Amino acid sequence: QMHVVESGGGLVQPGGSLRLSCTASGLTLNFYAVGWFRQAPGREREAVSCISSYDDGTFYKDSVKGRFTISRDTAKNVVYLQMNNLEPEDTATYYCATESPGGMGYQYCLPRDFGFWGQGTQVTVSS
Repeated sequence: QMHVVESGGGLVQPGGSLRLSCTASGLTLNFYAVGWFRQAPGREREAVSCISSYDDGTFYKDSVKGRFTISRDTAKNVVYLQMNNLEPEDTATYYCATESPGGMGYQYCLPRDFGFWGQGTQVTVSS
């Protein structure tokens, strides 16, 4: 059965760092555009970052540019989200997902174009 699992969340002080991992079972992440999304209580799920399946192309939400980095380890079938200089506004449940066929592409990073969602990992930024 195919599924993805997120890990690496936790409680961190403002300015701190975390690295989230997206691992997969039953599917090869290398074949898909993969996205990281987040959802805070009372808010809609939003795109954080996406990475292309075929080149080094990436997308970042404006507010995380320069702080977050998405990357792949093709040998380990893992996609990472390195998050530095975290802010309280980054507090949310973070999800990874693979792009479904017919999606608009990693450049748009639209949640509606992604499937195989994991259960999420909680990130809390607080002093």
